[in-house]
Amino acid sequence: MQTVWLSGAEWLAVLRIGLGLWWLESWRHKDKKGWFERGTGMAWAADVAGKHRWAAVKNGFDTVVAPRPKLMAYVVVYAELALGLGLIAGFLTPVALVGGLLLNLLYLVLMIHDWAEQGQNAMMALISLVALLAMSWQTWSLDSAIGLF
Repeated sequence: MQTVWLSGAEWLAVLRIGLGLWWLESWRHKDKKGWFERGTGMAWAADVAGKHRWAAVKNGFDTVVAPRPKLMAYVVVYAELALGLGLIAGFLTPVALVGGLLLNLLYLVLMIHDWAEQGQNAMMALISLVALLAMSWQTWSLDSAIGLF
């Protein structure tokens, strides 16, 4: 493989780190007080799920999320933080990539009507898949430094 400036493995690490920075920004810009104290994030998601064209989305939301909105707010917000930090540092990278891929697919399905969100989630899911299959943790990662994976 020929590349410019960095090796192929290094460019994959750049892609992984960039995805981690994207997740970190998703976490950083959230109104945590709103999500944790006022329930704004889960209220918004409940509204979206309630109007969803697929009954399975509403039913799934009502079964999994609606009974525990405060817990789910913490899960979503801190999952984004964990994904960001894990991908930037390259720690438990395959786990973070699979988790991020699944979270983006959940966001993609929930927001099926919002084309602005679809581009972001589709691209983040694609980057996760490429970084996973190309084993992007081989370079510039704690996983590589300590011999994981």
